[in-house]
Amino acid sequence: MTALLQLDAARTAGALTTAGAADALAGALRAGLDPEACPGRTGVPVPGGELLLMPAASGGYAGVKIAGVAPGNPALGLPRITGSYLLLDGPTLRPLALLDGAALTALRTPAVSVLALRHLTGPGRPLRLVLFGSGPQAYGHLEAVLELRELAEAVVVARDPGRAGALAAHARALGVPARTGTARDVEGADLVLCCTTAREPLFDGRLVAPGAVVVAVGSHEPDARETDTALVRRAAVYVESRAAALREAGDLLIPEAEGAIGPGHINGTLSDLVAGRNAVAARPSCPQLFKSVGMAWEDLAVAVAIYHATGANSET
Repeated sequence: MTALLQLDAARTAGALTTAGAADALAGALRAGLDPEACPGRTGVPVPGGELLLMPAASGGYAGVKIAGVAPGNPALGLPRITGSYLLLDGPTLRPLALLDGAALTALRTPAVSVLALRHLTGPGRPLRLVLFGSGPQAYGHLEAVLELRELAEAVVVARDPGRAGALAAHARALGVPARTGTARDVEGADLVLCCTTAREPLFDGRLVAPGAVVVAVGSHEPDARETDTALVRRAAVYVESRAAALREAGDLLIPEAEGAIGPGHINGTLSDLVAGRNAVAARPSCPQLFKSVGMAWEDLAVAVAIYHATGANSET
């Protein structure tokens, strides 16, 4: 049997740009992949946190991500997200490659956001960004958005002032006017990115301007959310999959439990956006919210693209 291709974090992260990963996601959807039929995530409580199992199959490939979420790791100088991704040949289930799971997640998540933003933000003036968070996903989303749009300003909001300042300095090094700020800065934002481990809303949704876009990626738990009921009630809401969102997205499930919205409040999915089934107005009269929980088909699509970007294929 052919030796298993092993890609460490650096090779996994460096194989594709975020734009390239977003293209892979769009390609999978255009090829007919149905996110509504994707298997759900399995979570197992363990002493250090939670162990996640995410399998998927599509076309000529299958794969599974085994990820750990260890909340205590950052205090030990270790990453909060750990894991590995095993890519398999679809027809034979022969193992093809083992990728770094944390690096794959760090690439996949902003790629999903970028794919949504391609359709939710129209061309025009540079955007004013408010970015919540100061961890790897916040850095990844900042850099991903810069591949897509010019930024007039980036305002970083985070619990740790030192880490917020470091991310703002990183943005300035990339040529973006940047500073730290507060939750009230969403009032003047064109784009709000939520990349945190928060379990309660980060800002007052009444302050978000009509036409602004909010992307929330930080949680996949029914009792955790980054956005409040006020925003969800007045926003046009887009998700990766209705089934996944109504299973895992606390940002939507909590307002629904409060009676503020119904299950039909979702305007569309990522598949709808890519296929052009949900035409978005150039300047909508309400905010737009894209809520991502992360799905196994996305890991598979990006893993396959990474596999091919290394020069590998199912015959080698």
